[in-house]
Amino acid sequence: MDSNTIDSNQAEQTAYSLTSNEQCGYQPRTLEEHNHGRYAYLPIFPSKYDGPNDCLLLANVPGSTTDSPVFLRVARKTTFINGIDLVRALEKYVTDGQLKPTTLFITFDVENLYTMIPRQGDLEALMQFLERHLHNKKIGTLRIDDIMKMARLVLDTNIFTYENKYYRQIRGEVMGSAFTQTLANIYMLDWKQKLIQDQDADKEIYGRYIDDVFMTTNSTFDQVKEKLENAHRKDPNIRISYSIQSTIDFLDVTVSNDNGQLKTTIFHKPAAEPYILPYTSDHPRNVYHNIPYAALSRAARICSNVEDFDIERIQIDLSLLLNEYPPSFVSKHFHRFFQLNQAMPVLERLDSDVYHEIHQNLLHSPTRKEKQLQETTEDLDALPEILQKKNLGIRMSCMQNITSKVDQD
Repeated sequence: MDSNTIDSNQAEQTAYSLTSNEQCGYQPRTLEEHNHGRYAYLPIFPSKYDGPNDCLLLANVPGSTTDSPVFLRVARKTTFINGIDLVRALEKYVTDGQLKPTTLFITFDVENLYTMIPRQGDLEALMQFLERHLHNKKIGTLRIDDIMKMARLVLDTNIFTYENKYYRQIRGEVMGSAFTQTLANIYMLDWKQKLIQDQDADKEIYGRYIDDVFMTTNSTFDQVKEKLENAHRKDPNIRISYSIQSTIDFLDVTVSNDNGQLKTTIFHKPAAEPYILPYTSDHPRNVYHNIPYAALSRAARICSNVEDFDIERIQIDLSLLLNEYPPSFVSKHFHRFFQLNQAMPVLERLDSDVYHEIHQNLLHSPTRKEKQLQETTEDLDALPEILQKKNLGIRMSCMQNITSKVDQD
């Protein structure tokens, strides 16, 4: 059975009828039976209902994520995939001789990003981005005009019900959508260009993770504050909150400038509990085998010195024991990590030279997420997977002699 994309014209007309003054009641409305659309949030239009709030959101109409690989390619140099990516950038910053005793670290995030961005500004930013960065003016078989039509459909048909009335969102964007995140990122990319250019000219770090930004600076505190306040005033729809310090937390990393010496450690949120997949849960054995190795690998990548790594190793050990991992299991897989990485001296006597070597080797090995990102952005001219037709094999089984609860009643 072929799975086709949703008929956008029909969806738009039906959604409009729900909010028009001519709609007297709240009757169930569905797409035509022959339209076998894949629509995560739109399997059926809601009927009159006195229960909890319903959401009718066209946020995940196929095509919502078609722009994402293009954006990821364009913004890769200013994007941190994870905390490990941040540590790499910081260590290169040190190697380049940029870290001084007076160097400060800056973080800022955009407040209420998805609900504050203007609708028309979003669309204009998307159009300019596509025209600038699509080599053939297409993604797969989709032209820029097709993408813009789908974008308008998604933005104009965010509808929900509250107290038996239908409402359409007219400002900002719906949260929880891959399309929304990409669109907001594109809008913010234009807003941040001046900051990016200034940081690049000064050979300073600029990197973002969604709506959180990390920067380095060798300017004075007052100069940095003035620059951020100017950025704050650039667009009335964007409000930022920022922090400027010599020790700062970003993602899962605590970054410190100790009189010109870089120190990076794992940041643990105060409210976070030492939860790991319980050993008694019903999962394949290889899952449990990988947990100690993955946790130690992350610690070795992020912690810049052996003492901090050892503190993290002890915390990992305690977390595993608290989640009912047998001591013999923990010991076995800890030894496996150090043996495979030829780093037994680190376990036995905290050898800093050996630790530095394992830290560098693991830090510069691509993570699984980075490999996935590389695959995603390799072929930008291919038709996105979500828009490819798929033959869905249907398997049916018949179970005899089963009486339903309805029949029993």
